[in-house]
Amino acid sequence: MDSRTNSDDTAEAMFGQLASPLVDEATAQVSALNGDVDPEVLHKLRVALRRLRTLFWAYRPLLDKEFDTQQRALCKFLATSAGSTRDWDILLELLDELDATQGSEPLKKQRDSALATSIQTITNADVKHVLSDGLRQAKHQLNTGHERVAIERFAQARVRAAQKQLKKRIRNALKAKRSDYAAYHEVRKAGKKVRYLLEFFKPMLARKKGLKLKQLKRLQKHFGALNDVVASRTLLATHSDISSKDAMRALKAEQKKRFKAARKALH
Repeated sequence: MDSRTNSDDTAEAMFGQLASPLVDEATAQVSALNGDVDPEVLHKLRVALRRLRTLFWAYRPLLDKEFDTQQRALCKFLATSAGSTRDWDILLELLDELDATQGSEPLKKQRDSALATSIQTITNADVKHVLSDGLRQAKHQLNTGHERVAIERFAQARVRAAQKQLKKRIRNALKAKRSDYAAYHEVRKAGKKVRYLLEFFKPMLARKKGLKLKQLKRLQKHFGALNDVVASRTLLATHSDISSKDAMRALKAEQKKRFKAARKALH
């Protein structure tokens, strides 16, 4: 840390510039929620909240640990609330893609019910207020500290920490059994964290990081596709009373296909 660092070039000063657009994006998507909401609204809301959660992780060394934990938990809760409906949309899209939509009307009703619950939960959470308040408190903590951290050094250190975590999880996934999806899910989460950090801090990082970002996007594409079908199978299994055997078989076959593609991408 260096108390002599120019205030405009510090990690503390950069936080507000990075967090404010995410809070604005989340707030805008919440305002667009209604009973006939476009699935893309929920997707954008969840992405904004996930990115904000990653940003709080990045700034954890500079924030009060309990406060940081609370903010990340809040972002996760809200993202999960938005994601419950998104999961149904993905399931229905997959069934359509696999030509297994016969008898899907009960599933669509479940999706509508999940949407109503998502809207109620998010509305009751007063997202605009709680996110804005979290942003205000974080900026206050960062701006009242006695020392300042150069943004370049801070960005590089946090990206390295996330990359180290990703490499460890990739090694674990390569050692795991083919049926151990949990290890692959951990890779997906760690990869997403690195990708978001590279996007946040791109101007402060060496140019060679650009290639790694492209590689991460390709990896995320495979792992996202795998996660979609795994989550859809799980969702369908919990509603076996309204699902069809054909749909379950189609998803199982698709999971095997996507699992192989994801494992190949790891190498």
